[in-house]
Amino acid sequence: RVQNKKLYLATFAAVLGPLSFGFVLGYSSPVIPELRKINDPKLRLDSNQASWFGSVVTLGAAAGGILGGYLVDKVGRKLSLMLCSIPYVFGYIVIISAQNVWMLYFGRMLTGLASGITSLVVPMYISEVSHPKVRGMLGSCVQLMVVTGILGAYVAGITLKWHWLAVLCAFPSCIMLLFMSFMPETPRFLLNRNKRSEAIASLRFLRGPHADHEWECRQMEASVQEEGLNLSEFKNPSIYRPLLIGVALMFFQQVTGINAVMFYAETIFENADFKDSRMASVVVGSIQVCFTAVAALIIDKTGRKVLLYISGIIMALSTALFGLYFKMVLPSRNNSSNPDVWFTLNSASPGTESSISWLAVVSLGLFVAGFALGWGPVPWLVISEIFPLKARGISSGVCVLTNWVMAFLVTKEFNDFIGFLTSYGTFWLFSAFCCLNVTFTAFYIPETKGQTLEQIEAYYRRS
Repeated sequence: RVQNKKLYLATFAAVLGPLSFGFVLGYSSPVIPELRKINDPKLRLDSNQASWFGSVVTLGAAAGGILGGYLVDKVGRKLSLMLCSIPYVFGYIVIISAQNVWMLYFGRMLTGLASGITSLVVPMYISEVSHPKVRGMLGSCVQLMVVTGILGAYVAGITLKWHWLAVLCAFPSCIMLLFMSFMPETPRFLLNRNKRSEAIASLRFLRGPHADHEWECRQMEASVQEEGLNLSEFKNPSIYRPLLIGVALMFFQQVTGINAVMFYAETIFENADFKDSRMASVVVGSIQVCFTAVAALIIDKTGRKVLLYISGIIMALSTALFGLYFKMVLPSRNNSSNPDVWFTLNSASPGTESSISWLAVVSLGLFVAGFALGWGPVPWLVISEIFPLKARGISSGVCVLTNWVMAFLVTKEFNDFIGFLTSYGTFWLFSAFCCLNVTFTAFYIPETKGQTLEQIEAYYRRS
């Protein structure tokens, strides 16, 4: 029997990173309304600046994906994680001491950079220290901590002013720096650096004194190739196939429309006569946390693909319902010269809207639950499992870059989509993408439940 307590401790130390990352994502939601009304004209945001304040994080995170892919192979998983606490803290210091809007942007860019590194390194660290029986559950904790951080920022934002909220958001990364300094580097990385005795010591810490460390170490050594990675090796199917699957997973995760739906959330609740839209955001955040926790608990029993199927079908139905809601609510001349989301919603025909507003709230709840159950946590887990060890840093970097560039495009270009396709057309497009997700899962995603990372790597070498 493998002793798990210290493995859980190492996982807890690592997932303080995604908790920080969740706080970064959630920070803008309560802060933007406050900064739009602030007395200081140098810090007051107009609607364009507010959209940049929200979306500039994704650009920082895309850069973090590239930097993280380099760091993780050069200095290791543990040190990369410890280093990324510096831009987190420094970013919040810049925000707190901001004298103008550009300092706010720069602070958000820095916290985004740290988030990009975190979103790459933490899934990799957890998948490399875990054993197959619990790897799915522990890997899903990454997304669970992200949505917990978002919810934490929403809740704290109800009572705290933006300065104090920034102070609170900087805390988890400081605690992570402290905890990670006592945790081991991953045995696979140490073996890749020819540090066998340190790899055995790491396994002893993670598995307890009674496990067969020698046997596990030999299993890992069999697949560790010491030579570096040349770009020419990306012609090899065992390297480019998992990379293409990872990039596609990240692309499909963003084109489900998750950012767009969250963008609409407060307005939908206002139209449904929810007086306090901030509390409504807390409700949405709570649904995300609950269903991500459910996914984490069942993923090692059900497998990855089943959750992706269920999640994709729920999201396809709910975005189709969203489209139906906007088709019924909005006047027929929806694609008027003003593509603004708020304009189209506020020009809705007055009677229709309140009578079927329940449909929007149900669609929103279903969509968020569906995303949290599969397409939220599973893509991050799968990309931490399928890459061969020597290509893990660079391949993960490419995937994280894809994810954040897509997140930026979907967030920033959302209004243009509505102007071009109308509101209902946009949501039906998201629904079509969700159907495509299910098809892609069926044909291309391998089931990795219960397999060691070495077995998954061998599968790609054979096929």
